[in-house]
Amino acid sequence: MIYTVTFNPSIDYIVTVDDFKLGLVNRTSAEFMFPGGKGINVSMVLSNLGFANTALGFLAGFTGDSIQDMLESNGVNAEFIKVSGGITRINVKIRGQQETEINGMGPEIKRKDIEALYEKINKIEDGDILVLAGSIPSVMPKTIYSDIMVHLRKKNIKIVVDATRDLLVNALPHRPFLVKPNNHELGEIYGVELRTHDEVVGYAGKMQKAGARNVLVSMAENGAVLVAENGEVYKSGCPKGKVKNSVGAGDSMVAGFIAGYLETGNYKSAFKKGLLAGSANAFSDNLATKDEVKELEKTFKMQ
Repeated sequence: MIYTVTFNPSIDYIVTVDDFKLGLVNRTSAEFMFPGGKGINVSMVLSNLGFANTALGFLAGFTGDSIQDMLESNGVNAEFIKVSGGITRINVKIRGQQETEINGMGPEIKRKDIEALYEKINKIEDGDILVLAGSIPSVMPKTIYSDIMVHLRKKNIKIVVDATRDLLVNALPHRPFLVKPNNHELGEIYGVELRTHDEVVGYAGKMQKAGARNVLVSMAENGAVLVAENGEVYKSGCPKGKVKNSVGAGDSMVAGFIAGYLETGNYKSAFKKGLLAGSANAFSDNLATKDEVKELEKTFKMQ
């Protein structure tokens, strides 16, 4: 079974405003509403690709109920902890001449809620995959990622970490199966600017030496790089297409990588499917679907 944990879910309200102006009434030309949060996105795409999975985390209020319904209608087994204080946040993303985001606060999470999450995590078994993804609410321990990895250290679980800064760095000594920073996040950790595939390879190798088994680095329109635990290194651009939606593209890449690995046990195939899923997301108004991935695969050749 594949499990994802989203500590800070949201309803993402995405609107297109063709000529957005501050201080004036603006009208949308398009709008979408999705369940949001990196782990939730991974769960949604895995479901789209035909892989059963269970989504864990915290939900609150009427917005939390909406997310539960949306996930279940998409075939995701949603086993969230319902917390009593506040509501699950609403994130507003405005697409115009530039992209602007307004992110909500999120609910109050208490110690008993975290303990309830650990009870869910205890059910994860040898051979399962666990995805820890995204930011954490300010009320939670900043060590929660590494705490969970230490808690599960006696089990043979492949743990995927998609986070930034200290959340990611502190997870590295615990040997995550996969980490997926983008090139800007990787550069920020090491205090450098990374623009090319070759530059990324060197610093992905540093992250691997720090403990990560596999390092997948997304680079937006420049594709991605994979430094794998078996010594293989893959560098490729991405399929060609018109970018409509960058939200969730990295999460789709993670889901695609997991799907490709489970299908073949092969890192090259996993890398390719990750590229396809991330691009399929970017070229559509929603998260990547199986049909979109298959369509891109017909013409895409990794560089």
